[in-house]
Amino acid sequence: MKRFLMLAMVLSFVAASSSFAADRYGTAGCGLGSMLFGDEKGAVQIFAATTNGTFGNQTFGMTSGTSNCGGSPFFSTNERLREFVGANLDNLAKDVAMGQGESLETLTELLQISPAQRPAVFAKLKDNFTKIFPSEKVQMADVLDNIVMVINS
Repeated sequence: MKRFLMLAMVLSFVAASSSFAADRYGTAGCGLGSMLFGDEKGAVQIFAATTNGTFGNQTFGMTSGTSNCGGSPFFSTNERLREFVGANLDNLAKDVAMGQGESLETLTELLQISPAQRPAVFAKLKDNFTKIFPSEKVQMADVLDNIVMVINS
């Protein structure tokens, strides 16, 4: 469990550090709020942060590199993860629904989740299948974003 929590903390730190390193938005970080309110100082950053959190647009922006976000270094440097999910979206959906399978094993390996923590992660992903795959036409970037949100929740 410690390794799983460490992964969550590392992903949060990487996302946060990439948010604070950029000059094009304020303390609320990247996302729709930064596009609307920019880097204006003061209480306006509360509105920017609230806007960023709406519908998970900040997380999606970090994953996809959109919404004034440069993209999370974790995902930018791990092109293999994007390629894998894009090429195996149907198999991944089936394995997440079952809570087991080769594509889940590969996914957790790419996410550097220890073998001891994988059963708990598989169960969590299975329990949140409809959050990860909300429709048949879900896009790869949305699936990645949803998986990260579920694992970190």
